[in-house]
Amino acid sequence: MIATLIALGSNLGERPRALRHALWTLQRRGIVRLRRCSDFLETEPVGGPEQGWYVNAVAWAETRREPRSLLAALQAEERRAGRSPGGVRNGPRVLDLDLLLFGDARCASDELELPHPRMAERAFVLRPAVQIAPRWVHPARGLRLEELWRSLSCSA
Repeated sequence: MIATLIALGSNLGERPRALRHALWTLQRRGIVRLRRCSDFLETEPVGGPEQGWYVNAVAWAETRREPRSLLAALQAEERRAGRSPGGVRNGPRVLDLDLLLFGDARCASDELELPHPRMAERAFVLRPAVQIAPRWVHPARGLRLEELWRSLSCSA
């Protein structure tokens, strides 16, 4: 089993319910085994068109899947929740699932980049990630998530 961090977000419909349902479904289908989940945090949208606030969280899960297979499963769950492929970039969505970290894996391809390329600059990702995995080391930056959060908080 490989430890992974997955970001969850929603700003349409019953936002907390969408996140809970996604976690339940991913576990029920045997895609991940949930270890911990952060609190659900209401956050202001970043970028994109004018839209409502998000509910965000980060889950620490374990999986037997390879990174691309896990990403495909996360994207399939987004589609089942009503997200259309090729929608407005950073636009409103019922469900957004991002693969943040996959053990200490590093990769860069057209379909997948690990660690997630913008996670260290996003308070709505780092804050809940630090809540459940403060000592997890970011493979590309060599810093614990709590250190990344402190540096982001100080620069804001």
